[in-house]
Amino acid sequence: MGFKEFYQRHFSSTDEKIISPGFVLRVGGVGFALFILTYFLFSWTMETVIHNRKEVIVPDISGKSSINALRVLSENNLAMKIGGYEFNEAVPIGTVLRQMPGAGSTVREGKIVRVVFSQGGESVFTPNLIGLPLRKAELLLRQRQLVLGEVPEAYSLKAEKGTVLSQDPKPELSVSKNTMVQVVVSNGPPPAGIIMMPDFRQKKSDEAQQWAAQSGVSLKLTEDLNSFFSGGTIIDQDPPPDTVVSAESKITLTVSSRKSAAGTEREFRVHYEVSQSGSQRHIRVVALGKSGDREIFNGLRDPGSKIDLSIPYGGAEKIRIFVNGILVEERPVK
Repeated sequence: MGFKEFYQRHFSSTDEKIISPGFVLRVGGVGFALFILTYFLFSWTMETVIHNRKEVIVPDISGKSSINALRVLSENNLAMKIGGYEFNEAVPIGTVLRQMPGAGSTVREGKIVRVVFSQGGESVFTPNLIGLPLRKAELLLRQRQLVLGEVPEAYSLKAEKGTVLSQDPKPELSVSKNTMVQVVVSNGPPPAGIIMMPDFRQKKSDEAQQWAAQSGVSLKLTEDLNSFFSGGTIIDQDPPPDTVVSAESKITLTVSSRKSAAGTEREFRVHYEVSQSGSQRHIRVVALGKSGDREIFNGLRDPGSKIDLSIPYGGAEKIRIFVNGILVEERPVK
C-alpha cells in the first residue's frame, strides 16, 4: 500500500474524521522502541569511551606553584580547576594548599582536580608614623594589627620631644599582620657641647658656611650643573639633618650651579602652610617634569609653619605636595 492510500485510509475518511486507536498504538509503539534503542546506544557509547580511558594515580601537587602543578597534572592527562584561595602564613603565596581528589587516588584520564591556592599571610600596610607623638603612633599600629618594637631616642633640632623621627619598615609597605615596627623618637634639642647637623636643603650656601664657621666644622661643596634650582641653592647634604657632627666630621653639601642670564629667568614659587591643628607633620614636595620626578622638600614641620620654595619655570610641569604620605595637592607650574 502506497503513502497516498495509507493517508486516505486513516485520515481522509468521509464518515470519520478521527485517528483510529489502533493506529495510535502502532505509531506510539514504534516511537517508544526507537527511544529505548537510542538511549541504550548512547549509554553504551559513553561507557565505552569512559572505560577505554586509562586509570592513573593522582600525583601530589601540594606545595607546588600553579605552573608546576598544572605541568604535573598535564603529564598525567589530568585537568586542573581553581577551587579557591585561602590565607596561610606558612605557605608562600600562589602555592597549592589542598587538592581534590587527594594524592594517591585512582581516577580515569581527563579527571578534573580542584585546587585551593595560598594567599600567603594576611597583609596590611604600615602607617606613616613620622611626626606623630609616640602614644598616637602606638595606637595607630594596634589598629593595623602591628606591634611596636624598640623605641630608641635621638636628639633633634626639628622635632619635639616624644615625636617619631623615623620608622622601620617604612610607611605604606605591605607587611604581614603582627609585624614589629621599630621607631626612633625625638629626645628634644641636644645639650650644650653637642653639634647637630641642621637641614640646609633649599637654603643658600652662604647660610651653611656661616653656620660652619660658628660651629667650628668644615664643609665640602660639590656642584650640580643639571639642577633646576637657582644657583647657590643647597639641594642635598651628607650627613642628613639631626646627625651629631664634630670638627672631624666630613660634611658635604651639593649646591646648584645653574647658570642663567641676570634678570631673564622667572621662578615659580611654591608656598604651603601647615594646618594649625594637630601635631607635627611630615611634608614632602615633589616636582614632576619631562626628565622625571625630583624631590624638592622632605621634612617635619610644626602646626602653622610655612614652606616657601622657588624653582625656575621650565624646570617642572607639576608640583605635588604630600602630608604624612598622603597626596593633598597638585599644582600646575604655569
